Amino acid sequence: MPEADPLPPRICVLPGVYRPQQDTRLIASVLAATSLSAGSRVLDFCTGSGALAMVAVRSGAAHVTAVDTSARAVAAAWINARLRGLPIRVRRGGLVAAAEAGPFDLVVSNPPYVPGPEGALSGPAGHSARWDAGRDGRAVLEPLCAAAAELLRPGGSLLVVHSHVCGVSRTLSRLRGGGLDAAVVARSRVPFGPVMRRRSAYLQTHGYCRPGQDWEELVVIRACKPA
Repeated sequence: MPEADPLPPRICVLPGVYRPQQDTRLIASVLAATSLSAGSRVLDFCTGSGALAMVAVRSGAAHVTAVDTSARAVAAAWINARLRGLPIRVRRGGLVAAAEAGPFDLVVSNPPYVPGPEGALSGPAGHSARWDAGRDGRAVLEPLCAAAAELLRPGGSLLVVHSHVCGVSRTLSRLRGGGLDAAVVARSRVPFGPVMRRRSAYLQTHGYCRPGQDWEELVVIRACKPA
């Protein structure tokens, strides 16, 4: 039998908001299998449509906060939560807003991670803050890794998903350097989607993938803060 989709059906996605894809489903499957104790506080950072926040509620989280810098993403997450009657607090902002709402027992994040040339965040058609994250794809990952320990309660954990092209070992190193125990807990090899296909020449030129490579490996990393 086909594996059940971990995401709720009929998610509202406004124009300009990241639509849940393979990376969202991969981290959602790990989140859905995570045991959340009564009273758990969860942060969905870079929430987009609020998909992971909704999975967190369905998984038993008592308090869920969804944060995004995009006004449209905040609106989409709010709409999805209200349509389902879910107790999700939605806030616009970045890591400062997230830290003000914490600390949390669990932080989940599907941040932008696609490498691109300078100006990608506000450049020509085909570029978007939904996925572009600077020349090495780590414009959001680096500050998130640095702030992870502060966002978590003792015994809490971070779940973050990204592509191998922006450096799995770098993410593990940054998290471990912040005092967290970090490891890859899920992997999925998928064909390049439209964005990665358009960016393939840049990725090959800068050594993020091999010549002719048309696939990427998505990884979910769990980082735990000692109790």
